[in-house]
Amino acid sequence: MIWVISRFIVEAYKKVSDSGKDKIVEKTGGNSSIMTIPDSGCVMENGASCLPCTPEEEKKIVTDLRNESERNLKEGNLYFVISSSWFRKWERYVGIDGDENLIGNQSSDSRHINGASSVVAERPGPIDNSDIVENGSDSDGKGNDIQLRRMLIEGQDYVLVPQGVWEKLHGWYKGGPELPRKMILQGVYHKKFDVEVYPLCLKLVDSRDESQSTIWLSRKASLTELFQKVCALKGIEQDKVRIWDYFNKRKYAQLSVSNKTLEESNLQMDQDILLELVDGHQSSKIGMDSTGNDLALVSLEPSRSPLTIAGGPTLSNGHSGYRSNLYPGSSLGSGLTDMDDGFDACNSARKGEKGGLAGLQNLGNTCFMNCALQCLVHTPPLVEYFLKDCRAEINTDNPLGMHGELALAFGDLLRKLWSSGRTAIAPRVFKGKLARFAPQFSGYNQHDSQELLAFLLDGLHEDLNRVKQKPYIEMKDSDGRPDEEVAAECWKNHKARNDSVIVDVCQGQYKSTLVCPVCSKISITFDPFMYLSLPLPSTITRTMTVTVFYGDGSRLPMPFTVSVLKNGFCKDLLLALGTACGLKSDESLMLAEVYENKIYRYLEMPLEPLASIKDDEHIVAFRFQKKEIGKTRLVIFHRWQEKAELFGTPLVTYLVADQSSGADIEAAVSKVLSPFKKTSSAKAHVGKENGILLDGLDEECSCSDAQSVENAELEGTSCTDLSIPLRLTDDRVMNFNAFKKDTLFESGKIIGKLLRVVLDWTDKEQELYDSSYLKDIPEVYKAGLAAKKTRQEAISLSSCLDAFLIEEPLGPDDMWYCPRCKEHRQAIKKLDLWMLPEIIVFHLKRFTYGRYLKNKIDTFVNFPIHDLDLSKYVMSKDGQSYLYELYAISNHYGGLGGGHYTAYAKLIDENRWYHFDDSHVSAVNESDIKTSAAYLLFYKRVRSESKVEAGEASHSHSIS
Repeated sequence: MIWVISRFIVEAYKKVSDSGKDKIVEKTGGNSSIMTIPDSGCVMENGASCLPCTPEEEKKIVTDLRNESERNLKEGNLYFVISSSWFRKWERYVGIDGDENLIGNQSSDSRHINGASSVVAERPGPIDNSDIVENGSDSDGKGNDIQLRRMLIEGQDYVLVPQGVWEKLHGWYKGGPELPRKMILQGVYHKKFDVEVYPLCLKLVDSRDESQSTIWLSRKASLTELFQKVCALKGIEQDKVRIWDYFNKRKYAQLSVSNKTLEESNLQMDQDILLELVDGHQSSKIGMDSTGNDLALVSLEPSRSPLTIAGGPTLSNGHSGYRSNLYPGSSLGSGLTDMDDGFDACNSARKGEKGGLAGLQNLGNTCFMNCALQCLVHTPPLVEYFLKDCRAEINTDNPLGMHGELALAFGDLLRKLWSSGRTAIAPRVFKGKLARFAPQFSGYNQHDSQELLAFLLDGLHEDLNRVKQKPYIEMKDSDGRPDEEVAAECWKNHKARNDSVIVDVCQGQYKSTLVCPVCSKISITFDPFMYLSLPLPSTITRTMTVTVFYGDGSRLPMPFTVSVLKNGFCKDLLLALGTACGLKSDESLMLAEVYENKIYRYLEMPLEPLASIKDDEHIVAFRFQKKEIGKTRLVIFHRWQEKAELFGTPLVTYLVADQSSGADIEAAVSKVLSPFKKTSSAKAHVGKENGILLDGLDEECSCSDAQSVENAELEGTSCTDLSIPLRLTDDRVMNFNAFKKDTLFESGKIIGKLLRVVLDWTDKEQELYDSSYLKDIPEVYKAGLAAKKTRQEAISLSSCLDAFLIEEPLGPDDMWYCPRCKEHRQAIKKLDLWMLPEIIVFHLKRFTYGRYLKNKIDTFVNFPIHDLDLSKYVMSKDGQSYLYELYAISNHYGGLGGGHYTAYAKLIDENRWYHFDDSHVSAVNESDIKTSAAYLLFYKRVRSESKVEAGEASHSHSIS
């Protein structure tokens, strides 16, 4: 049955959970009555709402629909793009703060746990996506012709919601425009679902008049669909047209009607395609040479043989033959597949022209890929290897590899870059292979160059693994054996399964020691590594001022200024704050952000980054006994009765009894308010300076007041006459209800174990209590009041290595199973370098990823260019040289998502550095390559002539 309540008689309603039904509290003529309606009664069959949904109902509906969508992922599902600006307003309205995001796979009921629902927010207006669409975009209202602004970041600029969620939100709020996007399935061996936020944009050039049109299609659309769309747009029959891949205004290949996808055809974002008619009147200057003759056009698709090395002449058996002199500066024998990347015989390096100076065209946010590739193709051992005939080592049968296709594509690209002089290459074929085998890098979003490098090194290794059948090897424990024996055994076992040029050149070995904190069991293993990810030991700290409130009413609130790591977590702030305020072992602190006189959010996640707390915010901490945690939390708001508006910082305490009465609530409020009462004793020991609270009651006064409160609690009355009217309120502090002293509140029946009350202050109460302590809460950081921030100091590469090798306990989510205890333990872990490779890559961990926030560290790291001596870090004494020289750098500029990657690389033979910024290549002074943008550092071993033979023999023995 649907209940309809006239808007003239309904003053307020409130949802209360009761066995799956909604209870609406209705005020009519001053009397309260309760009517029960079914859950389904909120929406009529025609979609019109008979009653507006409450924020809690909207939140539950959206959560359920999202969860249902997650369980039914399939290709073709519709998702809708919504502006984050509007969506955040809706989240605040339904009671979701920054710590909880329905689109971020957070629990829908965590709100009740942290109690942050005390925030009050207005109902948002119509959905407004105007800030994320291109200016001038217009359509039929269904989003068919509306395009998103480029470079938007999911979570920051927009969110994606399933179709069901969009229909509900649009039904409640209207607005728009609608921006539907389809879910696609990507990858060959490792498939993943992804929403195609930015479809492929193609510029159609009509050869008849050279006019241009824009076509938007999914990159998973077929060439047949492309032909259909072009013909419909131009009003031409399909059998009378031909379409060319017209990348860089050059005819690369004629496209044919087929089920081949646009992505498989290597069509890129914003590239041109050429339309020609085949009715005998299609002659166009675009398709002619300078003499007016038709150009000789051939299909330029690469050979499909899995063993074809692109760039070499294809033999009749499908394999590729190679010249023995394919070194920098030489020209290749075939230009077919090279032309597909913008390179042909006419563009090959002229005689005497240096190789290795070709740039890579940006195919749409591919600077992350370009800089990683430039660093790899300037790695001397890899250049030497791929410029030779490496067909014999291609492993097409490795289930962990890419059937050799990744190695073939990389080798092809490397040869082009070393043979094209300064002609920029468009790595379309390579990007296509990357999208097939690593769908996380498909599309046109920005990615992490280190993640790509890790994939490339691992993928190249598997494609070039000389081991065709990997033997099963059972690993043995060290059992007290000498490190040299265990290390040699582990490396031998590793080489029995992994043997490639990548292992020969890029892989080293480190020693990992785990110690059980209970039984002292020691476990030692020796594991391979391909690069070292080094943390940045931050010398940057920030001062944070937090005001501590005492939940037992023993003292006035006090501000404490502590110093914490800028990139630390809330647990670090709690630790520093606990030390500063003398927190006892049986006490606990709870952090909260106060905004507009309400608690905006509770900071109860230990690993929430402190970077999420801004300097102008007001952070408070509530101090409790640990035994009180888990009881009913009582939040006390303050309201000026005359103005009917909130003021000051809410107070928080706990009701420890399982059943509390109205009198108990009054007593608890009186207890917390007692330090604020104006007394001669309090006045004598309280002061302020520059707006900062200095101290609370003295010890004698505090004990006396606390004792009086405790005695009053035992008697069931307050220690003072609570003259301030006290009312119950809701989670939005909008409705207020009086209650009696004998009213009982059972803890088990209180939703979320959270009660909210409001104190109605008048001028009379201002004479009794000093409310300034509630209002004058200092900001987290304010210039002039806190200490000046320390100047950002440079840190050295060696200090990063020291931080990487430091002994530390495992995290609670990374426990080690102790074979002696037969339980998982939080063991102590220590890493040591045992053997270093010819090429060593250092990854500076500039990006920190918290649960809700990503941050970049721009600290300058001082790294040596020459003579990096790592001898002191290597435990094995194998006679190797551990002196290294820098030869390449991957740089990242800007922030997350919208940043840019470039590379510095050194031509070894020329002994000169160059800057590779996508297609632009320029010389650079060695003194200018050290910047705070350095992200990946590439070093090669330097050997002295006297140690070469001995070193090579020792290395050969150590890895045998």
